[in-house]
Amino acid sequence: MLHDLPMKKLPSALVRSLVLAAATVAGITSAQADVSVKDVWVRATVPQQKATSAFMQLSAPVDSRLVSVATPLTPVAEVHEMRMEDGVMRMRRTTALELPAGKTVELTPGGYHVMLMDLKQQVKTGDTVPLTLVFEGRDGRRETRQVMAPVRALAATTAPGGPAAHGAPGDHKH
Repeated sequence: MLHDLPMKKLPSALVRSLVLAAATVAGITSAQADVSVKDVWVRATVPQQKATSAFMQLSAPVDSRLVSVATPLTPVAEVHEMRMEDGVMRMRRTTALELPAGKTVELTPGGYHVMLMDLKQQVKTGDTVPLTLVFEGRDGRRETRQVMAPVRALAATTAPGGPAAHGAPGDHKH
């Protein structure tokens, strides 16, 4: 047991090193919790539309990744990537979105975005959609963030390549 050991005064240099090491570890842990979420919004839908998208800017002070998204609005919320392949814009689900330390990753129409699928109701301009974002650090620790996303008009932004943005009825393919 610790109290049975003879107590000796630790050298001050060792004490300073231990305090610095503990502060560094605490800083790394709290830095992971400091993922910045800015300019979050969700695109409004028309009646009977079953999917829409959420957009935002993410930045983290240490390498992290967005590993999941959830919302009470819909049972399915996935991070998707759109990119041009052989002259065709393709969209696919990604299991995690890498957030390199110190860099802003934008989720935008025509790029990475969060798909909200199997909508049970129309999402109207002026509504607010709660989103739960789960981030993971390189050490595997997970951090959950709650954000409120205002809903913007259908025409707020369109995807590159044409006026029909993803999330319109019937245009989502896996």
